[in-house]
Amino acid sequence: MAHVVILGCGTGGMPAAYEMKHALGRKHEVTVVHYTDIFQFVPSNPWVAVGWRTRKDITFPIAPRLKKKGINFIPVPCTEIKPDDNQLVLSDGQVVDYDYLIIATGPKLAFEEVEGTGPKGHTHSVCTVDHAEAAYERWQEFVKEPGPIVVGAVQGASCFGPAYEFAFIMDADLRKRKIRNKVPMTFVTSEPYIGHLGLGGVGDSKGMLESDLRHRHMNWICNAKVTKVEAGKMFVDEHNSAGEVIKQHELPFGFSMMLPAFKGQDAVAALGDDLCNPRGFVKVDQYQRNPKWNNIYSVGVCIAIPPVEATPVATGTPKTGYMIESMVTATVHNIKNVIDGKEPDQNATWNAICLADMGDTGAAFVALPQIPPRNVAWFKKGKWVHLAKIAFEKYFIRKMKTGNSEPLYEKHILGVLGIKKLIR
Repeated sequence: MAHVVILGCGTGGMPAAYEMKHALGRKHEVTVVHYTDIFQFVPSNPWVAVGWRTRKDITFPIAPRLKKKGINFIPVPCTEIKPDDNQLVLSDGQVVDYDYLIIATGPKLAFEEVEGTGPKGHTHSVCTVDHAEAAYERWQEFVKEPGPIVVGAVQGASCFGPAYEFAFIMDADLRKRKIRNKVPMTFVTSEPYIGHLGLGGVGDSKGMLESDLRHRHMNWICNAKVTKVEAGKMFVDEHNSAGEVIKQHELPFGFSMMLPAFKGQDAVAALGDDLCNPRGFVKVDQYQRNPKWNNIYSVGVCIAIPPVEATPVATGTPKTGYMIESMVTATVHNIKNVIDGKEPDQNATWNAICLADMGDTGAAFVALPQIPPRNVAWFKKGKWVHLAKIAFEKYFIRKMKTGNSEPLYEKHILGVLGIKKLIR
């Protein structure tokens, strides 16, 4: 009997648990180790931060769902990975032995890299439901005494979509309250241009997103490096295409949300170059395996992917939901192959497909492949995307609650929305 352990139970880890158990059946054991006993649907956090959703809407207890599928669950943080011994050491002293390990921890949020950022500093975040709830507490105070807003993503960030989403969601919420006229907004990003998205742009993302920012009266600063943040003030160096500082900004704000750069989680990054790149992200081959320890696989935001291109200010490459789902499915098939005495043969399709809410409208993009030149570069916007993201939120959470092992993005986003024809 083989024992597959999945470290992490988020957007990648929970589907991996369901798919792995479905593939292996009762003959083999699947265990999930996670730092908490709650699942959260991270894409909904921007809505939580303005009060359009609550914690109850987007979270649920993990244990009863996994138990129903015959999957073991240990809600204790992992403090050490011992790959030569095939063991995890947990914070309460437990030692978990594994035959195969899937690392799906997600990232560590590197707020410390920019002085004054993060919930312990002077800016907010929508990266976790806890952060989003803290942002909403401040938002409720802010709308009573509105002032300037600064929103965006700092240098080294790799997930730009939620920054745009939250900017537009705040704009929509302020318009509903009829106080948008009292709130100057500035979008600050390390991207070389609006709509770069860490992907070198997708279709006419530059023109369309610039148009939306203008239409909603938002200023922007690109090639931006945030040097520090003080209470009510952000210091930003603006660079040219050669990476030289051309202007320094002092931006006052009454509310700010800045996405941080990501790093690998401590227990993962601690293994150094054999497992990870310098940022602590797991190195994998075409089969999602680590090159040194072939019984360690990794999926999701925690894997190492090089930037799409060099940019004047550092930017990373996003890992979207469809891409993560593809990694999960490939990993499950490859581990099953090895258990059955075969060779791994499944490669993930690292294509970027995303739905982004914009408050009362939305934008959808497809980049096939992720790195240009592409076979497909498709970017559309409209009310239908806003409605589609709401529908997908309910669909995904329901399927995670019921233990569905189907490819959810393939079935819903590509199939229901008619995008599937683009990837054929």
